[in-house]
Amino acid sequence: MAAMTVHLDIVSAEKSIFNGRVSHLQVSGAEGELGIMPGHTPLLTMIKPGMARIIKQNEEEEVFYLSGGMLEVQHSSVSVLADVVMRADEIDEQAALESKKRAEALMAEAGADFNYEAAMVELSKAMAQLRVVETIKKNIAR
Repeated sequence: MAAMTVHLDIVSAEKSIFNGRVSHLQVSGAEGELGIMPGHTPLLTMIKPGMARIIKQNEEEEVFYLSGGMLEVQHSSVSVLADVVMRADEIDEQAALESKKRAEALMAEAGADFNYEAAMVELSKAMAQLRVVETIKKNIAR
């Protein structure tokens, strides 16, 4: 028996990253973790920087980093729109570590004119990229 699927588009500001049928999508929504499966109630919500995990029609898993954006769920399709989308193997782990350290250092030396929100955004994006890399490493080790 074939698994139920829904059409998924993952699009960055530059190009379409994924276009195909999936049986499951997991993403970080503004209010918490979301699991989207065929037949999900229509939904429009912001997504936070983090990981998108999909289970394709052939049961293969793929993981992406999303910089944040929008998620739209309709009866027959799901769309993820983000400024930046990277496949897990495209993430530069060293650059993400440096970005995380830079944001933490800025926060530790915060002065009166410190932009805390910008530092938190940089920190959350770097940490999200590192979580994606760590997830891939765990999957490879299995």
